[in-house]
Amino acid sequence: MTLFLIFDILGTAAFAISGAAFAMQKKMDPFGVLIIGFVTAIGGGTLRDVMIGKEPVTWMTHLPYVYTIIIAVLLAITFRKKIGYLSKSLFLFDTIGLGIFTITGTEIGIQNGLHPIISVSLGMISATFGGVIRDTLCNEIPLIFHKEIYATACIIGGIFYVLLTYFQVRQDVNFLLTISIIIAIRLLAVIFHLKLPTFYN
Repeated sequence: MTLFLIFDILGTAAFAISGAAFAMQKKMDPFGVLIIGFVTAIGGGTLRDVMIGKEPVTWMTHLPYVYTIIIAVLLAITFRKKIGYLSKSLFLFDTIGLGIFTITGTEIGIQNGLHPIISVSLGMISATFGGVIRDTLCNEIPLIFHKEIYATACIIGGIFYVLLTYFQVRQDVNFLLTISIIIAIRLLAVIFHLKLPTFYN
């Protein structure tokens, strides 16, 4: 199993738990929890694969992703009371998934010979659009459209990843460093209430 696949599986699990926890907060039944966990985990990656012309999309031909989602959702349901007591658990898993999927998405862009700007954009899409689908299905305004620092963290992390790749930093070091940067930006933004400006007429 490659380092890339390990991180991709970890990101899938984190987003599946995030989606399942969100669905349970909305008091959905087990099927609803599974569906929301599933689309949160694969939504961004599916859009990414469609955009680069990959057919069929990754999770359809690599069943470990499907197994990971099912197991992660079942664990979230089984330990829902403990997860519920952790007020920041949903935020934590969402942030971990955000960091991992940004970098794996950016790396896929680089592997496909795309321009660095497009690769960074692909990473941001991979990381955020599963959450967009989740929030839309749950009748919420997607977090990416709020003034919170969310997609911005992805863009900054993606830029760092591209730069370190250009300077031939070891991939494992690059992965860990840039994922940590994204997670740190999200944590600091929430702790210190950092927000992007909004515009009003």
